[in-house]
Amino acid sequence: METLKKAIREIVEGLGFELYHVGFGTKHGSRVLTVEIDNENGVDIDDCVRVSEKVSDYLDETDPIESSYQLEVASAGAERELRDDEAVQRAVGKYIHVRTFEQTFEGTLLAATQDSVTIKEKNNQTTVVLTADIQLIRLAVEL
Repeated sequence: METLKKAIREIVEGLGFELYHVGFGTKHGSRVLTVEIDNENGVDIDDCVRVSEKVSDYLDETDPIESSYQLEVASAGAERELRDDEAVQRAVGKYIHVRTFEQTFEGTLLAATQDSVTIKEKNNQTTVVLTADIQLIRLAVEL
């Protein structure tokens, strides 16, 4: 799977996008290879089609997956989960949602370290949340 992810990342980045996620799942009884992409300017349907065509060409040429599957290319989404430290670091300066075991916070991510994140909430209060306490951290749409 890592070799496949690396090849897909090269294709996606070559087209000017960031690879957010690659994974296998099941939808309606069929195996689905999902490729989620992102871009600073957003992702539209034409972008997904362009990436899908290139990834599909690669998959057809190399045939790295033995069983049948469907390819799905989509935007990572406006409120996507920040799945790793790198994604959290890229979100500094953006509006986020954080859920801990006991509380929920929303605000602008001011800083992120391996041990904590610092958020400026709407009431201008600055809150430090320990990484060990975070159950979910994702981008959020500020209303």
